[in-house]
Amino acid sequence: MYTYEVKNKQGVLKVKVSAEEFEKAIQNAYEKNKGKFKVQGFRPGKAPRRVIEQTYGDTVFFDDAFEEVISKEYSTFLEKNLEVRPAGYPNVETNSFTLDKGIEATLTFDLIPEVELGSLSGLKAKFVEPKVEDKQINDAIEGLKNSHARFVETDKVAENGDFATIDFSGSVDGVKFDGGTASDYKLELGSHTFIDGFEEQVIGMKVGEKKDVNVTFPQNYHAENLKGKPAVFEVVLKKVEKKELPEVNDKFISDVTEFETLEEYKKDLTEKLKEEGKKKAQLDYEAALLEEVSERSKVEIPESMVEKEVHEMIHEFEHRLAHQGMKLDDYLDYLGTTLDEFKKEREDDAKKNIRTRLVLQKIISAHKISVSNADMEDKIKAYAEQYGMKVEDMKKSLSQQDYLYFQNQAMMEKIISFIKDQNK
Repeated sequence: MYTYEVKNKQGVLKVKVSAEEFEKAIQNAYEKNKGKFKVQGFRPGKAPRRVIEQTYGDTVFFDDAFEEVISKEYSTFLEKNLEVRPAGYPNVETNSFTLDKGIEATLTFDLIPEVELGSLSGLKAKFVEPKVEDKQINDAIEGLKNSHARFVETDKVAENGDFATIDFSGSVDGVKFDGGTASDYKLELGSHTFIDGFEEQVIGMKVGEKKDVNVTFPQNYHAENLKGKPAVFEVVLKKVEKKELPEVNDKFISDVTEFETLEEYKKDLTEKLKEEGKKKAQLDYEAALLEEVSERSKVEIPESMVEKEVHEMIHEFEHRLAHQGMKLDDYLDYLGTTLDEFKKEREDDAKKNIRTRLVLQKIISAHKISVSNADMEDKIKAYAEQYGMKVEDMKKSLSQQDYLYFQNQAMMEKIISFIKDQNK
């Protein structure tokens, strides 16, 4: 049983749970959790409910039972009132609670705010035709040169810019630490790959020479046990190589590419860079259109939505760090910041993300934009052609998540096309 009203842009749901319903929930909680309790004289999961309550307290199952009945009432309410759109989890306040009369509680939750959509016409965003700069051409050619570089071994002392193959073993206070030892490590001197001062001390060494390299770990180093600590690395220089870059001419180009001359290669490179630039410029233009529409619109975003968005952003970032073998705490230590400060820095991006989503949803509903089966067919066909597959084979390989992805892509394309049509 419940009553509902909106106060100060929040949903206020008052629920009543009878004593009988709560008793059923307590029994359910007992059945689910009885195996977790150890009671002398009984095998796990075999102790009667009353014995567990006598041993652990009469209220031992109350929290689980309370959560069950309140969650059930809340879910039932939302199923029957689809127009109510909570922005986050409700705050639950118990008004009264007795075993003979049941529970009365108030659930208060922020509602997804209404959007006052700004004008979609007269937008100032413009498509900027990209230009291919000489630097882009030179950088691409430099990359090609480096990918075909030769490494020539030398018996001279190690110099800045050389590639030194070394064995090293690091210790702090005479004790070796994890990750401080390696063999046949190829280090580019002057690349600043290692701790400040390490590479500078390798410069000047001769092949076969052994040397103690003294460094100090920075205060913001990711490993807590090494922060600010002086360390000694025993280094053996095993090989010194100089990097020789090829001369870029017609012969080099014909040897390593499909083109006969440098001029042909540059012409093709220019066209490819121009095409890439157009794609990026198009994406930038569309993003600018959406941002301008978003800024023209009015919406008050509740704090609970921002907190939830920041939480999800941090969780996703933490997941990416884990793939790189790093923990969030170590990353924050490296930056010299706290989790609260890190969250605070992301609030503006969170608000921007939420605002954009809400505005897009408003455009869809206000202008009745939808994705048809034909739109989906076109999207899947284009994807199949891209990967050289038959459409039917592509369909068989797609998961439900893939279909949702294509649907979102098609919807975004329709929204962008609609906005562009308003600004011709």
